[in-house]
Amino acid sequence: MGKSKALFAGLCAVALVGTMGLAGCTQDNGSQNSSQGANSEQQNTAEPIASEPAEEVVLQIFAANSLTKAMADAQALYTEQHPNVKFGDTQYEGSGTLNEMLGAGQYADILITASKGTMDTAEENGYVDAATRQTMFTNQLVIVTKAGGPLVGQDITLEQIAAGNYTLSVGDENVPAGNYAAQSLSTVGAYTEPDGATGADATGKGGEWSASLLPKITFGAKVGDVCKYAETGDVDIALVYTSDVYRMGGAEICSIVPDDTHKAIVYPGAVTAQSENAQAAADFLEWCMTDDDCAKIWQEWGFDIAA
Repeated sequence: MGKSKALFAGLCAVALVGTMGLAGCTQDNGSQNSSQGANSEQQNTAEPIASEPAEEVVLQIFAANSLTKAMADAQALYTEQHPNVKFGDTQYEGSGTLNEMLGAGQYADILITASKGTMDTAEENGYVDAATRQTMFTNQLVIVTKAGGPLVGQDITLEQIAAGNYTLSVGDENVPAGNYAAQSLSTVGAYTEPDGATGADATGKGGEWSASLLPKITFGAKVGDVCKYAETGDVDIALVYTSDVYRMGGAEICSIVPDDTHKAIVYPGAVTAQSENAQAAADFLEWCMTDDDCAKIWQEWGFDIAA
């Protein structure tokens, strides 16, 4: 009996050790599973990693002088909608002067001129990427005088101007508004082109003003300067764009110059060939033509979106 009790006690001890071992394994596995579950839950509830903000872009624009107020408003709206896009010191000059600046090596991402001819020159000289060129806006040529002045309300004609009845201001040959004025006045004999072309067939460059009219003309290097001469009363009238009346504020329209006396007044825009931000520049040009709120800006300042 003594041996049997001893054997039985030994077997119980072995069984007890085995049971404790299994319990230990079960506890270890449970802890491991619990830890894995906690890690999985932490991964599922972790906040997503924030995306990197869009890289800031600064666009430099060369634009026709008549776009000064409208373009400034458009740029402010674009930056409001696209905070990563800013604009440099936009240069507003006569379109011919803008081409000269590009030819001299000055940097711009976008060129917007006030005539097809000046953009043609830019394209021929390789200043712009022709594939990005598009006609953006249209305008009208008008005869204006000082607001509240003695000529307000008078329907002044090209024939009266040619007759030397008024002192006037027009843009010089670098200013598209001056070219359009010369084209219009060529139809009444006040301006003569070298090849005799008149009206919409003329260029408004390289010709001669009539002896009776030339002493009465004050030329301006920008269309804004031309309008200012009328505002101050330095001249009786000026030939400018409808948009200049909106942006300058001190002139009133006497009459609209007939459209068939000059080339169509259009504003082509294009990304420059040297642009380091070509895609951002193209996006801005497209937005100018398609955004509803931007369209209101152009209309407010006297421009029409080109069809």
